[in-house]
This record gives sequence, structure tokens and C-alpha cells, in this order.
Amino acid sequence: MMPFPVTAPGPQQTPTSPKHHGISSPISLAPPKETDCILTQKLIETLKPFGVFEEEEELQRRILILEKLNNLVKEWIREISESKSLPQSVIENVGGKIFTFGSYRLGVHTKGADIDALCVAPRHVDRSDFFTSFYDKLKLHEEVKDLRAVEEAFVPVIKLCFDGIEIDILFARLALQTIPEDLDLRDDSLLKNLDIRCIRSLNGCRVTDEILHLVPNIDNFRLTLRAIKLWAKCHNIYSNILGFLGGVSWAMLVARTCQLYPNAIASTLVRKFFLVFSEWEWPNPVLLKEPEERNLNLPVWDPRVNPSDRYHLMPIITPAYPQQNSTYNVSVSTRMVMIEEFKQGLAITHEILLSKAEWSKLFEAPSFFQKYKHYIVLLASAPTEKQHLEWVGLVESKIRILVGSLEKNEFITLAHVNPQSFPAPKENPDKEEFRTMWVIGLVLKKPENSEVLSIDLTYDIQSFTDTVCRQAINSKMFEMDMKIAAMHLKRKELHQLLPNHAFQKKKTDSTEGVRLTTLNDGSLNLSVDSEDSMSVPLLTSTVKTSPMTGSSQGRNSSALAVMTAPVTSVQVSEVSSQQLNPGDCSGSASSEGIPQTALHPAISPPPKTAVTRVVSSTCLVNHPPRPSGSAATNIANPIVGV
Repeated sequence: MMPFPVTAPGPQQTPTSPKHHGISSPISLAPPKETDCILTQKLIETLKPFGVFEEEEELQRRILILEKLNNLVKEWIREISESKSLPQSVIENVGGKIFTFGSYRLGVHTKGADIDALCVAPRHVDRSDFFTSFYDKLKLHEEVKDLRAVEEAFVPVIKLCFDGIEIDILFARLALQTIPEDLDLRDDSLLKNLDIRCIRSLNGCRVTDEILHLVPNIDNFRLTLRAIKLWAKCHNIYSNILGFLGGVSWAMLVARTCQLYPNAIASTLVRKFFLVFSEWEWPNPVLLKEPEERNLNLPVWDPRVNPSDRYHLMPIITPAYPQQNSTYNVSVSTRMVMIEEFKQGLAITHEILLSKAEWSKLFEAPSFFQKYKHYIVLLASAPTEKQHLEWVGLVESKIRILVGSLEKNEFITLAHVNPQSFPAPKENPDKEEFRTMWVIGLVLKKPENSEVLSIDLTYDIQSFTDTVCRQAINSKMFEMDMKIAAMHLKRKELHQLLPNHAFQKKKTDSTEGVRLTTLNDGSLNLSVDSEDSMSVPLLTSTVKTSPMTGSSQGRNSSALAVMTAPVTSVQVSEVSSQQLNPGDCSGSASSEGIPQTALHPAISPPPKTAVTRVVSSTCLVNHPPRPSGSAATNIANPIVGV
């Protein structure tokens, strides 16, 4: 069976499901009303212009490409079998197969999206064969372009473009003599005697297939997930590598919502999604099924056994063995941002239910570059396009380390990185250089007993750039002209670096004042007013990589130099508390409620801890406490949750 998804966007009424899904009873078994069907059809019409539905012709093209790739795999495995002198009876039935996973397997891929695939081979085919003879076979195929192998990756992969469709192919060798056509990768016994790289490669398919088996209605799940993924991308919270959620995590949250409302259709499920997860008591884990014990001695997520798992802030646990937390990158800041987006989404969907707003409002991009008054801009540059691609990938993978360092500062309430990167203007127009930048918005805590608060971020920036350079050197990637620059900018200065389309016309209110002034030393330093009318000092600077020999300035940096970039004094304002926590200002966006026994049936609530509050003229904002010294929270039975 080739796992090709069928996309049928039409709304469907679902009969009451007799099967029990999930680890708790449903919250509601109510069937859809006529208004729900109308709202679902309106949702579909709103989604269409965003390109989330692929045309039938394009879908058939993908199916044809995967069939060609599947035939190539079978042909290659036969050739390998013959070269290793296997019996003819085995060669004739040796098999081999391409499986898909990710958004394509889930049936929620968008126009032009890539395909995640897995090549499954029998035991006599080695990984080295995959990266040599199969790679060579692909190279000779006329429809294959941009072929490259990443053999040393955490999950080794061959990347290619097949007739215009980008495909990532993983490899797994099973302990089987032949690969049958009806092979079910969810069978845990297949993991026996496999090396860890094969287990990692199988994980994507196993998780995706489990999710599809654990939802009450696949069509309703798919349409809801399309809407939630688009919403997350529009609101800049779709990025696993930067500490938000990736595709599989959003899929599991939507799947859990479907389990709790098994007969609901997409318009209701989108609203219930925001209701459930705006009220979720993190760090209680989200589970789609009870974790099952297997005697395969593989590491699984379990805070009772693994101390490091106790620090995970927003655990969403994959349903296939070995169970893992798909959100271990989430930080205090990214969780705070996502929770506020959940609350805002709940408020908007309530307006839609009352016919006070259209679905398009849910997918309006927020004004990130007007929301904050302090920004850190990171720039990565390299002299060639190939070096730049590698350098940008490394820098981006480490940005969450910088965010984690910033949010440990007691005077930084929030460090919000925008997952979208931008091309940066050239430093020298006459010199060929490839530059990319990311932007981090900062919310500073207003001092209570002092007129001036000075925050030195030099060490945080230098530690980050040190980490990036050290890894680049260890992996033999670093070249002398690869650079990182970090600078602090005011909101009014962002237009000098960012393209015009990055800015929104919508203005935001502000309640707290900050001023910027240049100092004369070499540190990155932020200073905050205690009164709006006061003038206070602030330094901005850039931190750049220098050649890996020679001296440097700053603390604990062997490879970096700090260079001051002067900025004139100007008054700016912090993001308002109302923008950070709209749900707290207006009360519940809906009269709906979720029984806490349904959300967390077997977990004792975590102990109440003191929280920091920032008081404004509009409302209170609660900020989750940061772990220090001990575990983030104590959960009575942490492996059991919803």
C-alpha cells in the first residue's frame, strides 16, 4: 500500500463515534449544527487563496513521482541482492518500499511543499549502499536535480528535486529478509536489533501513522490542521528549531482536540483547539494514548526516570514507541508567546461564532515590528552562496540558546524571536556577500525602586557567537569570512535593514517608556526609564566574529570582538501588557468552559509558585516562573496526562 493522501476539503457530518479515542473521555459528543456546517464551508473558502489545498492535477503528479521513486528503490534493492549472491527465490520477492510521512502523509501538504520519504530495505542492504549505489542511481536519472547527501546528519538524509518536487529521503534497514508490500511500520517488533539511526529514521513514519489511527475522523482532522498550521505560520509561531512548535507538534495538538470533541467538524474544532490550549495547565503533558512499555531498552520520555525531562516546559509526547517530547526546544518566552496567541485565537473565533468577524481575521499577520520597542538583530554573512546556506543553518539552529540566555536576565520579561528571516543589505555594495538576519523583540521589566535600570547583554551575545563559531570549527565548516553580527535597534531604526513588506500599518498602544543613548564603552547595554519623561543612558553595539586568532574584547570570548555602533538618543515605548495578554484584560472570550477533569484526569496540579507581575493601566500580566536550581515543577504522576 502506497500511503498517498486524498484531500477532500468539503465539510462532512460525522456520526457519533462508538470508539473511545485518547486517554480520557470526550468533553462533548455533540454533533455539528447547521451553523457549524456553514462556518466550516466559509473556513474552506477563506483557506483556498492561501494555497493550502493542492489541485488534483498536482496531487496526481506527486503520486506519479513517488511511484517512479518506489520502482527505483525496488530495482536498486534487486541489484544489490544479485551482487551479494542471494538465492533467486529471495531476489524475486525481496521487495523494498518508499513510505511517506510528515505533512504529505497526513494529507495536509500545501502547494509546492516538499515530501518527506523513507526508504525501507531488507537486512542485507547496508546504509553505505544507500549513500553510494542508490545515490549514484539517482544521479543518473534524468528527472533528478539538486542531488545532495547529508550522511553525517543526526538523521542521515538524501535530498533531491524530482521533476520539480523537493524530496528528503531517509533510510532504514529492517531485520527482515524481504520487505512485504503490506508492511505496517507501527509494529513495535520491527525495532528489534536495529541501530539507532534506523530507529530515528522510522520514527517519522511511525508517529504520523499513529496520529492518523488515533483521530476519530481523518477528514475533519485534516481540515482543522490545515487551518491551525496556516494560523501558526501567519502568527510567526511555526518553527521547532527556534523554540516554537513544528508540524508534528501542531498535528498532535489538533489530534487531541479531535479526541476531546470526536463528532465536531472543522469550524468547531478550530475554536475548541484555542479553548483547550489557552487553558492547558502546562507543563502537564499532551498525550494521544497511554504510553506502553516495551522491553527494547530504548530511551523514552519519562520525568520520573529522566531528570532532564522535568525541565520541559510544554511537553507534547509522540504516540509511537519510543515516546519522545517533540517540543523540548520550547523556552519560557516562546511558551508565553504561544499561550497569548492561543488566547487571542480564542477571542477571534468567538467573534466569528457571533458573526462579528470573518475567518480572514484569524489569519491576519500580527505587527511584530511594531509590537516592541527594543530589538536585537542578528546578521549572518558568508562570501559564497554554498557557505552562506551552511552558515545560516548553523546560526539559526543556535538562536534558541541566545533566547534562553536572554530570558534568564531578571530584567528581561520576554525575548521573542521572529521565525521569519530576511535578506540583509550588503555591508559593501562592491563586494559579493550573502547576508541573512533574524529579529528578536524584547520586553524589559520596568525598575521599581530605581530611576535607571542598566542591562548589559554583551556576555550573552558573545557566549552565543562563541558557541556558533566553536561548532563551525569542530565540524570543519568555518571559513574566515563567515561572520555573525548582533546589534540593538530601536523600532524606528528597523526600516533601515528590513524590507518594506515586513512592516504593518497597524499601530499598537504602549504604556512603558524607554530611552536610548550611546555610551562610550564596548558593551551591549539596555537602560530603562522609571518615568516616561526621564532621560537615561543606553548603549547599542554589534558583536562580530573575528579571525580565530588574536585578541578580543569582552568576557570569556576567545574568538569575538565587540565593536560599538553609535545611536542617537530617542524616547521609545515598551509593548503594552494588553498586547501581551489580551485574554486577561477582557476576561474569558467565551462562556465555554472545559472540565478540568477532562483535561487532566490523573495529574495533580503543579504547586503554586510565586510569579512576576507587570502592572499597567489596563491589566495584569502573569509571567511563568523560570526554573532555578531545581526542577521546573513537581508533577505527582508526570507520565500520565492529556
